[in-house]
Amino acid sequence: MRRYVEEVLNKKNLTLIDELFAPTFIDHDSSMPQAKGPAGLKRLAAIVHTSFPALHFTIEDMVAEGDRVVYPYSVRGTHENDFMGIAATGKQISFTGIHIYRVADGQLQEEWENWDTLGVIRQLGGIPQFEQGQN
Repeated sequence: MRRYVEEVLNKKNLTLIDELFAPTFIDHDSSMPQAKGPAGLKRLAAIVHTSFPALHFTIEDMVAEGDRVVYPYSVRGTHENDFMGIAATGKQISFTGIHIYRVADGQLQEEWENWDTLGVIRQLGGIPQFEQGQN
């Protein structure tokens, strides 16, 4: 998992995806296009890397039990190209999330992810910020 985060997500080495992810890999993230197999994951990673070229993921903790690996993470980056229909803003963003992976036969088979999608869209100005005192 650490190799995936450091080399694929942070250093953008997408060729490593073929080694780490099973051909039948499926990503269960309802906030992004569903990635199936290494090719689908590469397409999704390319979208994110294009929108946020200097995005940096930090693993906050990691737990492994049986065939599952879970880690909460934090992310920082700058919005430099279109993302989810929002044109580049140049704004710095930060958010948190959690990954759960199923591992078998030395490869990642499935992923469940929950990240602060609403918070990111708000930071980019796609949804107005809620102000205290509003009714």
